[in-house]
Amino acid sequence: MKKLYLLRHAKSDWTDPKLADHDRPLNPRGERAAQTMANYWATRKGGPPQPDLVLCSTALRARETLLRVMAAWPAPPPVDYEEGLYLCGEELLLDRLKALPDGVGSVLLVAHNPDLQLLARDLCGRQEAPDAAALMADLTAKLPTGSFVAIDLPPERGWADLRWGCGRLVEFVCPRDIAPKVGA
Repeated sequence: MKKLYLLRHAKSDWTDPKLADHDRPLNPRGERAAQTMANYWATRKGGPPQPDLVLCSTALRARETLLRVMAAWPAPPPVDYEEGLYLCGEELLLDRLKALPDGVGSVLLVAHNPDLQLLARDLCGRQEAPDAAALMADLTAKLPTGSFVAIDLPPERGWADLRWGCGRLVEFVCPRDIAPKVGA
């Protein structure tokens, strides 16, 4: 079965108005959220996701998010940093996934919203199982910065055969839902 993992970059810094959007780093909250996600991956049932390949936007905030979560992997997978993933739209994200060789069993895509949220929503379509339907409702409402999504894809399809509605949402985790509570 093919798996698609999505990771939205963590919260970025807006303090320098002269800095180009592509060059904005993580802010302190984003750094904490990315670390929270790395901690979650390290203790996740089944361990961290094990993609064969990571596709990451070249935007600084995406690269910094990936760098922090990579600490959860004993041996990080290969990473392709691609400028074309920067705010490109869900159709281009789907086209990029369709171009993957079938030897790639799973991929992690680190990118931006609204692209990732729309990609996940439209790949998964309607979810019949009550637990998946609840996750889908949450995902459709909002994909917060730093969030992680896991989608199962049909085993009989190759990447080139991806179609809207073919996926099954199996995991949706937001940093705020798993962050240690201050004073707890």
